[in-house]
Amino acid sequence: MKRFFFNFQIALESFSYNRLRSFLTSLGIVFGTASVITMLAIGKGAEQEILEQMQLLGAQNVIIKPIVKQDEGDVEKKTNSAKEEKKRFSPGLTLLDAKAIASAIPNVSRVSVETVIETSAMRNALQRTIKLIGVDSAYSGVAGMPVVEGNNFTEEQLRLSASVCLIGHGIKSRFFPNEDPVGKTIKCGPVWLTVVGVLKERFVSAQTLQRLGIRNVNMDVYTPITTMLLRYRNRAMVTQEEIRLASQEGEDDGNKNKELTEEAKNYHQLDRIVVQMSSSAFSTSAADVLSRMLKRRHNDVVDVEITVPELLLQQEKRTKSIFNIVLGAIASISLVVGGIGIMNIMLASVMERIREIGVRLALGATPRDITMQFLSESVTISVLGGIAGVILGVIGSFVIERLTDITTIISLWSAVLSFAVSLAVGLIFGFIPARKAAQQDPVVSLRYE
Repeated sequence: MKRFFFNFQIALESFSYNRLRSFLTSLGIVFGTASVITMLAIGKGAEQEILEQMQLLGAQNVIIKPIVKQDEGDVEKKTNSAKEEKKRFSPGLTLLDAKAIASAIPNVSRVSVETVIETSAMRNALQRTIKLIGVDSAYSGVAGMPVVEGNNFTEEQLRLSASVCLIGHGIKSRFFPNEDPVGKTIKCGPVWLTVVGVLKERFVSAQTLQRLGIRNVNMDVYTPITTMLLRYRNRAMVTQEEIRLASQEGEDDGNKNKELTEEAKNYHQLDRIVVQMSSSAFSTSAADVLSRMLKRRHNDVVDVEITVPELLLQQEKRTKSIFNIVLGAIASISLVVGGIGIMNIMLASVMERIREIGVRLALGATPRDITMQFLSESVTISVLGGIAGVILGVIGSFVIERLTDITTIISLWSAVLSFAVSLAVGLIFGFIPARKAAQQDPVVSLRYE
């Protein structure tokens, strides 16, 4: 042990005599270690973002949305397609579909329905355009937004189509800033609704909302689905105005009639059904069963699309994982380059100090002592470079997150792994020069100029 510390002390003295060269040699290790830590932090942040998105969309959910026909393409093809579709009738996505799913599909935990209209909310001279969502009592549980003030919709309120509503946290802050909203009224469109509860606030960035294609639920008002269909809008009920507009589809009656005509084409009673499975393992098989079930219920008309968010997010997670592996591999190359730099400098150092090696061997040093001396120098360079690289990597991760809005998460194991790799690089690439120094002939070394 004394010989080890003695050889290590000689290595440190040599290191201090050549500070600039040692510093430049360690830069490869510094930037390599920093790159590995930064890339791992970006990868961990991407993984965390995927998990948050899975929580937003629901890893166990299967989402059913209606397909609204659009007038695009060749006129002749549209005419032929219309003739074919006139032979079959589909009632569209309805409450009866939701009830059938809840009763017929196994392993279903909850079924939630949604219908969305855009209207205005008004209270105490304050007015704002909002999304009014018709939902059932299962919505808050499926969406992961529990009622934090007041109560959820009751079965009686749903049965009687009561004029009540739940509000998001943003609506509460805007319309009820200094009072308890429960029991107060707010006018949504032509109807005054009584607030019975407030949903938990959901903290989501605007960028994430746009990427996932979901609403800012904090600024929504929720009313029972039966209230929505009775007092606001039920697209399953065909009106005389819609029939008139449909007959004038080819005519240009102005922008307003065009919008009404497009709305009339959407015959679906619901805008979305969310089926929450008891486990995400059943999501894929349930989606296949739901597709066949709804096709049969809609008279073989495929007018709905079924999405399994977990599969989409898993695919995105896999893509990002591959990207992170590539980035990690590129960053690791920097460590290898730094190791090669250490080996080159140490080989040059051996050639410069052959006479010193000969003197030590002549005074009784063994080849093992010479190996330990030069190996200690390379390990010292890599260790100091690794420490500096870890510090630089942590700082770099924070800077990237601050400047680019990319989430970075630094874990302890990534710092330990990067430091361990830098230490291994010093040992591996320092062994060859150390071995060459130990194999020098003392007599030839003493005569070397």
